[in-house]
Amino acid sequence: MATSTAGAGRIRPRRPETRTGLVRRARRINRTLAELYPDARCELDFENPFQLLVATVLSAQTTDTRVNRVSPALFAAFPAPEDMAAADPERIEAIIRPTGFYRAKAASLLGLAAALRDRFGGEVPGTLEELITLPGVGRKTANVVLGNAFGVPGITVDTHFGRLTRRWGWTDQTDPVKAEKEVGSLFPPKDWTMLSHRVIWHGRRVCHARRPACGACALAPMCPSYGEGPTDPETARSLLRDGPRA
Repeated sequence: MATSTAGAGRIRPRRPETRTGLVRRARRINRTLAELYPDARCELDFENPFQLLVATVLSAQTTDTRVNRVSPALFAAFPAPEDMAAADPERIEAIIRPTGFYRAKAASLLGLAAALRDRFGGEVPGTLEELITLPGVGRKTANVVLGNAFGVPGITVDTHFGRLTRRWGWTDQTDPVKAEKEVGSLFPPKDWTMLSHRVIWHGRRVCHARRPACGACALAPMCPSYGEGPTDPETARSLLRDGPRA
């Protein structure tokens, strides 16, 4: 008599995640990231809101490490918005050239410095609505400044943050503003700034764009994208980085 094998080896389909389940998983991931990166912070060097604003504008299409190499000379030459607004564009370009796109960035720095001088009395404004009126300043830059210089909660949707939150199923949005809104709804506002730092640190160190180190990732049990990168522990460990690339 033939033995029925109906159902043998069949994999049960994964149940759709409820909203409550998504929130709980997202917050577990955040707690794990907090344990992994207790020193997570903005990796741009700055001493005041103006320096952070300038450094964040310079960080577009380059690394924080490279910005930190050029910013001391820039801030020594132009310590205040009034100084930078009156600067020779070629002098700024020469200093920031290693960050790439230096002509466009110099134009943005001159424009935002002039705006700070003329419209805000030489002070960096502390609201999103005012910050995004400055040349070269979008929501990402504004949220970096608000969260790290003013203590105002904000989510920084850079390439790392967008990539990881999509892999984790927190959002499927590629538009940064929509992603910011969806991810922000999963957490209380008080968590937003540190959440951004932790996600970005994990993206730089473990969950890379091309070959995420899945087999060495503490978030593997909670990650619906586990397996996009090598799952062999030894291979995965070889992909780990200590921090931002130079």
